[in-house]
Amino acid sequence: MLLCRSWINQLTASVRFTALVLVCAVALTAGSRAATAATIFSAIVTNSQEVATPPVSPTTDAGAPRVSFGNATLQLDDAQTALTYQITVFGIDLTHTQSPDLNDDLRAAHIHAPGAPGFNAGVVFGFLGTPFNEIAPDDLLVIPFATGVGGFISGKWDLNEGNNTTLALQLPNLLAGLAYINFHTNEYPAGEIRGQILQVAEPALCALIALGGVALLKRRRGWSR
Repeated sequence: MLLCRSWINQLTASVRFTALVLVCAVALTAGSRAATAATIFSAIVTNSQEVATPPVSPTTDAGAPRVSFGNATLQLDDAQTALTYQITVFGIDLTHTQSPDLNDDLRAAHIHAPGAPGFNAGVVFGFLGTPFNEIAPDDLLVIPFATGVGGFISGKWDLNEGNNTTLALQLPNLLAGLAYINFHTNEYPAGEIRGQILQVAEPALCALIALGGVALLKRRRGWSR
């Protein structure tokens, strides 16, 4: 009877583990299909990523410290013909009327490549100021904050747009993490806040299978004693 119960328990555990494997496989398949629908990128945009000597340390006209930063989400479609972007920036005057200070006034915003962290690169796509490459068609939308300094920026880099290049030609740099967003201001014409564009990794669902396997082995060892 004890052997029978032990065998039943092991069989039940095996069934549970098999179910876990199937669930994980389905989840991985679903995740893979979702990933083919779009490739997601993100960027944290900060002063510290600027490559400058001395380091970027924003101040007001009067010399008081000021703060500027941002974040971005970008999405490359399945056909790899368009890269949409949504960016939120703080402390950068998008309209030149959000603050009386002149140092925080936006001059331009671009995507640069090929540039790894710690290295500068040329403009491959300009979406604010000069050069302006959001033209075929112009998908740019800028919504300044109702109060405070900064706002929301969205648009789409289409396949044949670019600054003496195209999205098609820049895809290898994007996918390799060699592109970055840069916001240029009156105080820092070369760039005040910068963010490396990095692909967002898929969840490691296979770890669930491994954990399930370890749990099963431990239980079997316990039952065999």
